[in-house]
Amino acid sequence: MSSRTDLLPESYCAELVKLRQNVQPLDPEVAKAVIEQETGKKIDDIYEEFRDKPLGSASIGQVHYGVLKDGTRVVTKVQRPFIAEMTDQDFELLKKLGSIVNVVVEGDDSGSMIDLLSVVEELEKVTKEELDFTNEARYTREFREKCIEDENEVSCPTIIDELSTERILTMTYVDGYSISHKERIIEDGYALTDVGEKIVKSFVHQVLDVGMFHADPHQGNIMFSEGKPYWIDFGMIGTISESNINLISSIVLGVIQGDADSLASAAMSVGTASAKTDKGKLMQDLDGFLEKYMTGTSIADVNIDDMMTSFADLTQRNYITLPSEFTMLLRALIMIEGVIEELCPELNLFEILSNKFMERAKKNFDLKQSLLEAGTEALSLGKKAAKIPALCADALKDIVKGNMKINLEFTGYEALVDALNIMVKNIILAVFACVIFFGSCVLCMSDVGPKVGENMPLLSGAGFLFSIALGIYSIKQMNKK
Repeated sequence: MSSRTDLLPESYCAELVKLRQNVQPLDPEVAKAVIEQETGKKIDDIYEEFRDKPLGSASIGQVHYGVLKDGTRVVTKVQRPFIAEMTDQDFELLKKLGSIVNVVVEGDDSGSMIDLLSVVEELEKVTKEELDFTNEARYTREFREKCIEDENEVSCPTIIDELSTERILTMTYVDGYSISHKERIIEDGYALTDVGEKIVKSFVHQVLDVGMFHADPHQGNIMFSEGKPYWIDFGMIGTISESNINLISSIVLGVIQGDADSLASAAMSVGTASAKTDKGKLMQDLDGFLEKYMTGTSIADVNIDDMMTSFADLTQRNYITLPSEFTMLLRALIMIEGVIEELCPELNLFEILSNKFMERAKKNFDLKQSLLEAGTEALSLGKKAAKIPALCADALKDIVKGNMKINLEFTGYEALVDALNIMVKNIILAVFACVIFFGSCVLCMSDVGPKVGENMPLLSGAGFLFSIALGIYSIKQMNKK
């Protein structure tokens, strides 16, 4: 959940990161016992070599290096014993807590709350998928089959089916290092820009051509071996539908063209707008968004991390809920941007992505179909326009006869209306103060007791003091607005 900023505020995620640290490794003898139990074979019958020291250890399991009897170098991920039972108990407790507790979104004047129960249920769903290693094995096979176009450009491990079950996962070993080691890549004789381009083009191909992408593409999950990047660890795979790819294309093209109308339509289509969504305010926010990122700015200078984060914040402020597949893609794009920024800052992800969208738009453009649709729409508009005079005449007749009422609703002026309401109330108070003041003056000339001083009635004096205080208060309130 520490990486799910789409579900929880960033401050909460920052605290949850601390729970990922200092994971104690599993006893190697226990790891071996799990492998033997899952395969029904002795370790010595499976591996020519099996290293006790794990390559990495996490909360669900850990990874060991080995060499099979046929000489294939592999890594085997072993699940911790009883981890499934432990997480089931944890989720039962969390769901009880979630049913009575909500999370307050910090910095939100509206006092919005996050339904903690829904967050826990989402976490439970993801965790149960991760606990079944057959899911990751399937994702890895699908990724290799669909997303790897050219093995000479980019690659990924191969699953060893006979040594993969729900609790163990075995795949070919990638003899390399993380792409975070820039100096080592240069020492091995490779250009950082070439490596970065391969990573970006591969990711763009995954999203736009396949509709399936690596959803956790941080530096640790992209290795460099044999002169090419290797994608590893497919515990999180994102998918995106063709319709949403087209909507994202509309968003990107709307940004490039500075078209706030198409951007607003795409934003409301890709997400779920609520009753609180005000399209007028959304348009104002989008105008500011476009002015910030595209006015006097080259596409090559756009920072996709900052832009996508701002766009997600903008939709949230306007009560538009983005679907999980879209937020997962946004998060993956931000990660890839960070990887490229660290590896080769001169390479711009947004420029490559926008060029790909342009190519896609040109490829999908059908002139004949577009002309046919335009002609059909023009004919339809012509028929409707011809009916306008008759419809207007009928409407006027109904209004004259009293058969029709018109209700006007103005939106986007709520703040002005509130300010006017307060102003009118203060003016009424000021007028009321004047009335009391003049009334006290009239009362002062009458012979009404009791009196204060020589001749002033007590009631008149109280009226003077109250009217003056009320007048000062109303004037101060008006000066605040």
